[in-house]
Amino acid sequence: MRFSLALATTATLALTSVPFVPAGAAAHTRGHDPAPHTATGFGGAVSTVDPTATAVGLNVLRRGGNAVDAAIAAAATLGVTEPFSAGIGGGGFFVHYDAKSGKVSTIDGRESGPATMTEDIFIDPADGKPYDFAEARVSGLSVGTPGTLATWEAAAAKWGTRSLGSLLRPAADVADQGFAVDPTFRQQVADNAAAFGQFDSTRELYLPGGAPPAVGTTLRNPDLADTYRLIAKRGTGVFYRGPIAADIVDTVQHPPVADDPTGWAYPIRPGDLQLADLANYQVRHPAPTTSHYRGLTVHGMSLPSSGGTAVGEALNILEKTDLSKETPIQAMHRYAEASALSFADRNRYVGAYTSQSVLDKLISDDWATQRACHIDPAKALTKPVPPGDLTATGCTPAKAGGPVEQGQSTTNLTVADRWGNVVEYTLTIEQTGGNAMVVPGRGFLLNNELTDFNFAPTQGTAPDPNLPGPNKRPRSSMSPTIVLKDGKPFLALGTPGGATIITTVLQVLINRIDLGMTLPEAMAAPRASQRNTAGIQAEPAFREKYGPGLTALGHTFSADVAELGAATAIEFTRHGGMIASAEPSRRGGGAAAVVRPRY
Repeated sequence: MRFSLALATTATLALTSVPFVPAGAAAHTRGHDPAPHTATGFGGAVSTVDPTATAVGLNVLRRGGNAVDAAIAAAATLGVTEPFSAGIGGGGFFVHYDAKSGKVSTIDGRESGPATMTEDIFIDPADGKPYDFAEARVSGLSVGTPGTLATWEAAAAKWGTRSLGSLLRPAADVADQGFAVDPTFRQQVADNAAAFGQFDSTRELYLPGGAPPAVGTTLRNPDLADTYRLIAKRGTGVFYRGPIAADIVDTVQHPPVADDPTGWAYPIRPGDLQLADLANYQVRHPAPTTSHYRGLTVHGMSLPSSGGTAVGEALNILEKTDLSKETPIQAMHRYAEASALSFADRNRYVGAYTSQSVLDKLISDDWATQRACHIDPAKALTKPVPPGDLTATGCTPAKAGGPVEQGQSTTNLTVADRWGNVVEYTLTIEQTGGNAMVVPGRGFLLNNELTDFNFAPTQGTAPDPNLPGPNKRPRSSMSPTIVLKDGKPFLALGTPGGATIITTVLQVLINRIDLGMTLPEAMAAPRASQRNTAGIQAEPAFREKYGPGLTALGHTFSADVAELGAATAIEFTRHGGMIASAEPSRRGGGAAAVVRPRY
């Protein structure tokens, strides 16, 4: 989202009514030219969906902080200005490139289910059928133990140069001083008005006077400012074992339903998150997924995310063809087919407890050969396509797969510093507005991440890898990706968008690597998402440009969607140069900046 807040260019953070203009950037204010979506230069770079967060991260870099320091400070700020997409009530995946060692590492900060969670948590005992999504979402049932704060703490301790407390203070100042509401923010509140209206704590913050805040008004969140400062002073123990933990558990077990809630079709069901669930939470450090594409090394996120595996498999399938020599229609045809095949395998085989041997198989070149043989350049496959049979050779399929998740509420940031360290970080509270409950007195929304589990088995008689279970983490599509060339960073990118994250990252990669686009062009190009469904989900501009040609090959389209994703990226050029790129228009446009601009 696009908010404006002043930041001093000196060593201190100053919050005033004048919009901050980072070096090489223009202010992004309502009624003025938008913030720059591309910035080129040296000394470090930041790209986020929000100018204030970008400015905070840039200020950290200018003051000598590294990429991890800047990423944490920017992410904490997004918890203020992008509260419906991210925050300390959620989780995410953090991918880090260490310039000194040349190693890519990850942090799994995904939310985990309660120790008491059972496979039938989303089955209504009254009729034995799965709850409607809205009923499951706006409830205590959907809340997993948040992992975002633990992620920040782990990253700061392992790779940072600043204390976590110091990195939370700029965001606390933003929450205290407030930010200008823009049309996107107001619309997101309006879209959630019925859900938000169920809870005193949420409507007090986001429905002042019973209505969404007006565009141009200042929204302040002093409770969140106090929460950040309490954590800064006393450490993350207050969140996972202290008073904040008690408030989270109380909110989940006793939802703060208003005495006069607005109309809502469902009962507000409590959850069973316990203090022990928060106290026992730990981040994980899985090895990144690794695949090779056109001489580049692509590192992504492993379990419980399916993103690295699905992107890697699709790239391996596409590598069987030289896309640079294909027509644009044929390139998009092959992109759609590879994506559908990858999603078929992802849905069938990938979940939190999938074995490493299965993951290795799915991301291998031999498996890609078995799957690529299905693609006919003259005719689209009938969707949904079946997954591949891991025990067979050749093109033999297994049984049919099931549906994919549709959650959209996520955000992404990309940061690099002057030493060559890189952070790609995707964080979320799942649905726009999470589970709609603001923790009373604490100022942050809780996630509804557990609705990323399949509510009921989807794989027929075969095991479903993404059913709920005790302490289990739901499958994710988040795909923070770092691409190396000769062992050095070439490109880092990621995006929000639920299951469309995988296809957006994949499409930006092939736009940049195969189709001759610059990074800004690759980011701006119209998008489509084929997730092994009957029709391709596409932006109107994509359908206008490629629709007739793809339809002639047998592809069908579902209803158009206004936008897919809200990506951020940095490309690394010769002699330490960087191209930071953010969305020019999707989700209102992002903001990119560099420490030392090159004009």
